[in-house]
Amino acid sequence: MSSTSDARSVVLASPRGFCAGVDLAIGIVELAILRYGAPVYVKHQIVHNPQVVADVESIGAVTVDQVDEVPEGSVVVFSAHGSPPSDYAAAKERNLTVLDATCPLVTKVHHEAKKYTSEGKRVILVGHRGHQEVIGTTGQADMALYDEREDNDLPEWEEEDDVVVLTQTTLSVADTAEAVEKIQSKFDNTLVRNDICYATTNRQESATELAEQCDLVLVIGAENSSNCNRLREVVTKRGVEAHLISGPEELDPRWLVGKKRVGVTSGASTPEKLVRAVIDSIEHDELMNIGSGEEGISFKLPSKLRATAKEAGYTYDGSMLE
Repeated sequence: MSSTSDARSVVLASPRGFCAGVDLAIGIVELAILRYGAPVYVKHQIVHNPQVVADVESIGAVTVDQVDEVPEGSVVVFSAHGSPPSDYAAAKERNLTVLDATCPLVTKVHHEAKKYTSEGKRVILVGHRGHQEVIGTTGQADMALYDEREDNDLPEWEEEDDVVVLTQTTLSVADTAEAVEKIQSKFDNTLVRNDICYATTNRQESATELAEQCDLVLVIGAENSSNCNRLREVVTKRGVEAHLISGPEELDPRWLVGKKRVGVTSGASTPEKLVRAVIDSIEHDELMNIGSGEEGISFKLPSKLRATAKEAGYTYDGSMLE
């Protein structure tokens, strides 16, 4: 609780929290357990949030880092971030039943990579080296990786080569625009695909609004979440104090001293219950909402699970995890 008795408002961003891709991924794990029984293995964290990982593990999921950790003949869910073709090949060798929880917007980038490479074009992926989504995308075809955080040079291709720029879906909109401009300045024939997803864009826009109205912004989410880190950066680049915390236990009361308007938002893989827990831990007199509102977007379940969902009267909204 805050130690100050001064009036304080909490300003809550919307949209925030789970996007359609995260809802889908969690729903696939839940329904896989309903259909096949526990355990169901999940290759990589289903989404980048330890609370969500713990929640799905509590109902029968087992998280593994590599496909070869999954017992032969088992059921495996590939995470929302996407996986390289080598993972599917390894799963086939082990006779695994694969349920693909890759976000459809990430799958779209995979298709683009294969399409443009097959057409003889050069492909550059703007993304963060080592991120699971980047590992999955770069495995789809031959491409160069440009990480704007590194002091790296662009490929030594001919200036007149046909170049296609793809992007990781969870990047900073502003930083990506700078990277794209640098690429376009070197190569004359550049086609830029707008791959940053709607959820990333919308949450960064609402974070910008928070920065304009608040003197402190709290981003609720995991340290290894790309989109959560980008939200914090959006705020700090506007000169406003911001902290990324996983829950109320990481909230430092000293941050709140003298703060009249505290903004709260969360990344696309953060459960709403963590957001509410943080708000409840802040002494405040008013709760306000800003932003464009919820997105109303959903993706279809894999065909293998639709009958199970219908029989169970199930909607994949994380209800089993509440």
